[in-house]
Amino acid sequence: MIPGFASRRRFSELSEQEVLALAISSEEDDARIYRTYAEYLRKDYPGSAAIFEGMAAEEDHHRQMLIDRHRARFGEVIPLIRREHVAGFYARKPVWLAKNLSLDAMRGEAEAMERESHNFYTLAAQRTADAATRKLLGDLAAAEMGHEKKAEALTKENLPEDVKEEEDRAAYRQFILTWVQPGLAGLMDGSVSTLAPIFATAFATQNSHTTLLVGLAAATGAGISMGFTEAAHDDGVISGRGSPIKRGLASGVMTALGGLGHALPYFIPEFWTATTVAMMVVFVELWVIAWIQNKYMETPILRAVVQVVIGGALVFAAGALIGGG
Repeated sequence: MIPGFASRRRFSELSEQEVLALAISSEEDDARIYRTYAEYLRKDYPGSAAIFEGMAAEEDHHRQMLIDRHRARFGEVIPLIRREHVAGFYARKPVWLAKNLSLDAMRGEAEAMERESHNFYTLAAQRTADAATRKLLGDLAAAEMGHEKKAEALTKENLPEDVKEEEDRAAYRQFILTWVQPGLAGLMDGSVSTLAPIFATAFATQNSHTTLLVGLAAATGAGISMGFTEAAHDDGVISGRGSPIKRGLASGVMTALGGLGHALPYFIPEFWTATTVAMMVVFVELWVIAWIQNKYMETPILRAVVQVVIGGALVFAAGALIGGG
C-alpha cells in the first residue's frame, strides 16, 4: 500500500461540516500564499505586491464568512482537514517555490488558484441541503470567479500603466541577467573554445571514435568548470544578477551543449561524413549565438557576426591547422 494514500478520503465522502472546514483551511492557505507573493515582490514590484495584499485580504474575508457559518451550524470546534487529506483534491505549489517564480508566473498562479477555488465552491454547494450554507458557497463560487475583475480593479488602483511597464521592464531585465547572460556566455564558451581541441584531434587522428571521446570530455569539463565559476564568483547580492545557482546552471548547461553540438556528429563512424556534419553544426551554432546577442543583448548584428562568427572561424582554423600539421 502506498504510504499516505490510505489515510486520504474522497471528497464525496466528506460531511457538510468537513466541507466547510476544508474551505476554511483552503482560504487561509491561499491568503498566506498571496501574502508570501507580496513579500517577495515588495522591494522590486511594490505595485504588484499591493495587488496580492488586496487579494489576501479578500481571502481573509471569505474565511471569516465560512467560520461564521460553521459556528452557526456546528459550533466552535472546526475539524482539522486540509487539501492534502482529500484524495484527488487540487493542491497548491509549495510556497517556498515562489522565490523561483517570475512576476508573470506569480500572476498566472493566482489566476489558476481562483479558477480552482471557483470549481471547489461550485461542487461544495451541491453537497449541502442547508439553504444558508448552499447560498454562501454559491456566493463564494461567484466571488472567486469574479476575482479576475477584482484583480483588474486592484491593478488599476495599485498598478497604473506606467508602473506596470516599469515592473515588466525590471522583470525582463532580471530574466536577462539571471538566465540569458550567463547562458549566452556559456554557449559562446562551449561552442568556440572547444572548437580547437575537437578539430585538432579530428584532423590529427582522422578517427571518429577518438574525436568523439575528446569532444565529450572537453564539453563536459567545460560545462562543469563554467557552471561552478559562474555560481562562485558572484552571489548576486550586490550585482543584482539573481540566484548564483540559477546562473551557474544556465552557464554550465549551455556550455556543455555548445561543446556537444559539434562533438556528437562523431558518433558517425565514417570520419569525413562526421566532420562535414560537425562543420555544419558549428556554422549553425555561431549564427544562433549572433542572433541571441542581437535579440536579447541588443548587440548590433554586424558586431555580433564579427565577434562570434569570425572569431569562431579563427578558432576552428587554428584547431584544423594544428591538427593537420
